[in-house]
Amino acid sequence: MERTLSLIKPDGVAKNIIGEIIKRFETAGIKVVAMKKLHLSQKQAEGFYAVHKERPFFKSLTDFMTSGPIVAMVLEGDDVIAKNRKLMGATNFKNAEEGTIRRDYATDIEKNVVHGSDAPETAAFEIAYFFSTMEIVG
Repeated sequence: MERTLSLIKPDGVAKNIIGEIIKRFETAGIKVVAMKKLHLSQKQAEGFYAVHKERPFFKSLTDFMTSGPIVAMVLEGDDVIAKNRKLMGATNFKNAEEGTIRRDYATDIEKNVVHGSDAPETAAFEIAYFFSTMEIVG
């Protein structure tokens, strides 16, 4: 059983589509084993996205991620990282397949509704960033 982190970004929360996104996960056989709603501080957003610190979009990304509440989830299932990434669609919503979350709801490359871990190592770091082991209930 594999686990991954999923975030519903401030634009997704503002659009009131939290339930729709969770329904897509559950319909795909993905189990939500932890979930919380929070509002990131600038320091927390910068820590989470530290891997992108030298990239030109770092400031706008962290500013966006602190602009409103997010929903953080731990998803569990067979091959869940790949399944979640397929459900999300390409980072640039214009390149995302029809029926994916980003194609259906994103408005630009940064305001693309969701984030998902891209590899097991990334998932381990990202899950631990938001959740203690006591908060994850399989």
